[in-house]
Amino acid sequence: MFTGIITDIGIIRDLDRRGDLRVRIGTAYDPQGIDIGASIACDGCCLTAVDRGTDGDGGWFDVDVSAESLDVTALGRWAVGGRINLERSLRVGDELGGHIVSGHVDGVARILSITPEGDSQRFTFEAPAALARFIAPKGSVALNGTSLTVNAVDGARFGVNMIPHTQEVTTWGDAAVGDPVNLEIDTLARYVARLAETSA
Repeated sequence: MFTGIITDIGIIRDLDRRGDLRVRIGTAYDPQGIDIGASIACDGCCLTAVDRGTDGDGGWFDVDVSAESLDVTALGRWAVGGRINLERSLRVGDELGGHIVSGHVDGVARILSITPEGDSQRFTFEAPAALARFIAPKGSVALNGTSLTVNAVDGARFGVNMIPHTQEVTTWGDAAVGDPVNLEIDTLARYVARLAETSA
C-alpha cells in the first residue's frame, strides 16, 4: 500500500527487453535499504525490486515490467533519461498524508490542457469512459502515483490544481498536453459504486 506522497524522482537508466521489460531506475533511496522483493510505486504502478546496487552514477534498483502492465499503463512510453515519480511502500506507523493507494493502475488518462491559475496550474484530464463514474468533485485520485484532489468533473473530463510545491517535488513540472497518465481511482469510490449497484 502507498499514500500517493512522492518521496523521490527516479531516472530511467536502462531498458532491457528480456521477455519482460527489465528497467534500471536511478534513485536517491539508499539501495541497501531496498529489500529484494520490496514493492515500489513507479509512476503509480506497484513494481517489485529484483536487484539493487550502487555505481559511479549513484544508487539504483531494477524492476521487471510485464507485457500486461505495459498494455494497461503508460509505462510503455518510458525512455532512458526520463524522470518518474517514486514512493516506497507504507509501513505501520507512517503518516498517511495522501490517501490509500494500491499501486494497481486502473487505466490511462490523458492531459487535455494546462492553464495557469495564480501560482498553481489547472490540469484538465480525460479519463477512460468506464472509469469516469468513479471520479467525483473533492474526491481523490492517484495520477502517476501522486495523490490529488479533484476540483471539477464534466463527464469523463476532470480538473486538478497543482500547487508549486507539487510541481517541484514530482514530475508534474515536466508534464505536457497530450501526455498519457497512469490513473488509479479511489478505492472508497469503487466500493461505494459497487454497493450502489448491488442495492439498486
